[in-house]
Amino acid sequence: MKLILRYLRPYRLFILLVMVIKLLGTGTDLLMPYVLEHLLDHVIPGAADAWPVIAWSGVMFLLTLITRILNITANRMSVRVARDSAFAIRRDLFHTALNLSGRQMDQVGLPSLISRMTSDTYNVQGFIRMIQTMGIRAPIMLLGGIAITLTMDTGLALILCITAPVMIVLVCFVSWKGIPMYNEVQRRMDLLVQRMRESITGIRVVKALGKESYERRRYGEANAGMTRQEIKASVIMSLPGPIVTLFLNVGLTLVVLIGARRVNGGQTEPGVILAFLTYFNMILMGVMGLNRIFMMMSKANASANRIGEVIDLPEELTPLAEEETAKAPGDEALIFDHVSFNYDEDPSVEAHGQFLGEERQKCLDDISFRVRKGGSLGIIGATGSGKTSIINLMMRFYDPQQGHVFVDGRDVRAYHRDELHRKFGVVFQNDVIFADTIRENVVFGRDVSDEMMERAAEDAMASGFVESREERYDHRAAIRGANFSGGQKQRLLITRALAAQPEILVLDDASSALDYRTDAKLRKAIRENHGEATTVVIAQRISSVLSMDEIIVLQEGRMIGKGSHRELMESCAEYREIYRTQMSEGQE
Repeated sequence: MKLILRYLRPYRLFILLVMVIKLLGTGTDLLMPYVLEHLLDHVIPGAADAWPVIAWSGVMFLLTLITRILNITANRMSVRVARDSAFAIRRDLFHTALNLSGRQMDQVGLPSLISRMTSDTYNVQGFIRMIQTMGIRAPIMLLGGIAITLTMDTGLALILCITAPVMIVLVCFVSWKGIPMYNEVQRRMDLLVQRMRESITGIRVVKALGKESYERRRYGEANAGMTRQEIKASVIMSLPGPIVTLFLNVGLTLVVLIGARRVNGGQTEPGVILAFLTYFNMILMGVMGLNRIFMMMSKANASANRIGEVIDLPEELTPLAEEETAKAPGDEALIFDHVSFNYDEDPSVEAHGQFLGEERQKCLDDISFRVRKGGSLGIIGATGSGKTSIINLMMRFYDPQQGHVFVDGRDVRAYHRDELHRKFGVVFQNDVIFADTIRENVVFGRDVSDEMMERAAEDAMASGFVESREERYDHRAAIRGANFSGGQKQRLLITRALAAQPEILVLDDASSALDYRTDAKLRKAIRENHGEATTVVIAQRISSVLSMDEIIVLQEGRMIGKGSHRELMESCAEYREIYRTQMSEGQE
């Protein structure tokens, strides 16, 4: 609840006004049965003509009109507060997500982050709206109804005084039990989102392998698990409803029986009984409203805790002062100095496919290399050898456990994030094309002119297929670039990396979908037109790194070879094997 109160603080005066208006509206609503009782028992019996009856009927109409106006006004104002506060929560949650370190993102998980931004914020928004209106109306109707009935007939009102505390205690107890249940519902929602995201993202693979029924079963299991937990929570939280109704109906029956005897004995008036019946309904509405509030509060509390877990995460990769960082051993564009790294040293957290209790091998173990400004480095190795981990460290998505990474003679920890990332043009493995125009995908909010964009497209061998489309650079890409081939997507991604003329160009398996001829043209264009940029090429295909100034060979996180192509052919047996295998396959 602390998170909800934090975001409601700017609206506290506005909320106070909403509550005052709702209080007045509920108060006028409570007066209606009292006025009706006065009309039936005192005005009509003694009226000599119709005017007193008409006058008091007008009072009832005016009270009804005032009640509706005040309640509608309060409801509209509460919706505004809920909307604006939920907007602020989603905004801050998204901003925090953008600043999470790689380790924090691994811990939270993308599916969980999505459900926190959607269903959790929706639960909080609904609670904020309800608590401003029903949070005032329900207790006032409950307590006010009891108070007014005590002034009308103390004997009948005692029936309410006996049943009301039992109902309130029941509602509070059930709501307290419901909070952990809704936490589990949201956890299962995370799993459901994960299954759905995996299936939709890999829909082509699913169809190609004919595994639709398998995916339906996996999704069905997650969906059924969440549904069972939600039913369990809903059953527990809905218990007060029928029990409260039973208590109130028993009380209502007693009021009718006892009231009828009191009317027959002349101890009370018929209008009092009618008013009591109306107040009983109001009290029932008040108790049921409290039940709804506590049910929504249980959901909102669980959701707010989950949102707060992310929003309150400290920013891990903050820039350090120069004197707090290591001094660079040279002024090269890129230096790795005895770097060792693992994605997660905490065995209680699962990350990157490494499971709890499993003995972990270092992703990178004592890696050292240097790349001069304007030079080039090729990195080759089998899947899982640590190639992409090198990118994650040089761009400071993670910090190494041992050693230091330097860019342009400075420890990467001394850079502000934006300053560091502006130096890079990167194509990641399995990178993303957004559902927008080609222009927006390439420019991506940066200071890139049309001329720079078109020149980058030519160098990336993308201008041909882009300009063949009627809208050219205004042609709209589908989600994840589904309306482009694999090679076209890679060329667009390379265009994006080249467009801002980066100081360091990093290509992580960026040409795997290109044929050998296009790949060769691409490498030639980069050498001729972007020769001033330091180039790091990570590849499975050895032809992509042959021309690099230096090549390093990785195996299970260790560097087993370093040098030019000629030097590695003489000194590294693994490199020779890769070369002979791939070159012989290429000749075939």
